[in-house]
Amino acid sequence: MIRNIFILCFILILPFEVFGQIKSVSFSPEKNQINAGLPLPSEERFLIEGVIPSGIRRVELKIFKASKKVSSAENYIWKAAYQSNPSDFEIYVAYPLRSNENYSLKFYYFNSTDTTEMKAVREAIHENLQTYLNANFVVNKKEIKALVSQKAMLMQLNEIVNQGLSNYSHQLDQEFNGFSDIVKQKIEQINNIKLKNSKFNLLNKSDKTMGSDNAYYAKQVIDQLINLTKAETNQYLRSNLLMLVDIREIDNYPTEKKPHYLPINIGYAGTYFGGGFNDLDYGTSAFAGISMPLGNKNFTKILGNASVSTGVFFSNMTDAKQAEISGPLIGRPSYIGLGYSLFRILRFNAGAVLTSTEINNRFEDVTLYPFVGFSAEFHIWLGLKR
Repeated sequence: MIRNIFILCFILILPFEVFGQIKSVSFSPEKNQINAGLPLPSEERFLIEGVIPSGIRRVELKIFKASKKVSSAENYIWKAAYQSNPSDFEIYVAYPLRSNENYSLKFYYFNSTDTTEMKAVREAIHENLQTYLNANFVVNKKEIKALVSQKAMLMQLNEIVNQGLSNYSHQLDQEFNGFSDIVKQKIEQINNIKLKNSKFNLLNKSDKTMGSDNAYYAKQVIDQLINLTKAETNQYLRSNLLMLVDIREIDNYPTEKKPHYLPINIGYAGTYFGGGFNDLDYGTSAFAGISMPLGNKNFTKILGNASVSTGVFFSNMTDAKQAEISGPLIGRPSYIGLGYSLFRILRFNAGAVLTSTEINNRFEDVTLYPFVGFSAEFHIWLGLKR
């Protein structure tokens, strides 16, 4: 019993893996080169550092597999601190890249806009909104008719604003959320207007220049919608945006090829033969085996820490009847089970033990028994010499 406790304590106090310092790679926008031409780190988080020109306030990075579209990219953002003038940026790549894969990287550089630039953006969006609304309402003697559905019109108005801002970014990462329900209600109101009563609805007939009550009233209500969209746009554009000034792309860039390892488990387990709490029948023994991970722990936490393992017990066991419990294959009990890593190298194991009882020099009574145990897992590098 003392020997068994000693072995278990030895396993529990084995030193855990030490976390290494996070790797850092440099990006040169002048050379359009990353990591000095070496492969990017794989299966681990790392930092990307780079020098930025004066005035750059934001850097966005998209990383995606070379075989995939940019829409599948992981997005990262660096922003300059308030009222600072940094000379470089640093982006933490939180999602590890896969080993021996090719990736594409796109860097987007933004600087601050001035009053003149913001005015130009605002006027361009206003003009596009006004042109669109004037072109999509047709006025006849009886009504104002929209050329598209109300839903489509609202979507297209939102798209006009988003396209106008496609090369800009908000300093607080606040996106344009689309026009409000007030604009939606105004569109519905225009679609329900009957122009036969327009002479009773004119707001200022003395300024009438359209030649008829119907045309003048139609222009008034459409202008109200135009002004409403401009006002809501101005609310979003009231602070200066950041303007995209440069894009740097690196295509089809490789990552490190990680070596393959064979996980070896050495531990101690107890096997249940029968009985209840007061008359428990069990045996114990040290064991060793190999395991096959169900996933890569760098990409999936649950499956990455789980594995299927198989191996053999070092010694035979004895049950409550003093019968020797051996194994039918190599003269030792063998096992198969599931394991789960708890603290890096410490694993909890549970599964079934294939046993046999020797009678008259022959293996008989081949039986499967459940077992649980703990083990330490070590990785042995599998490499072939060139």
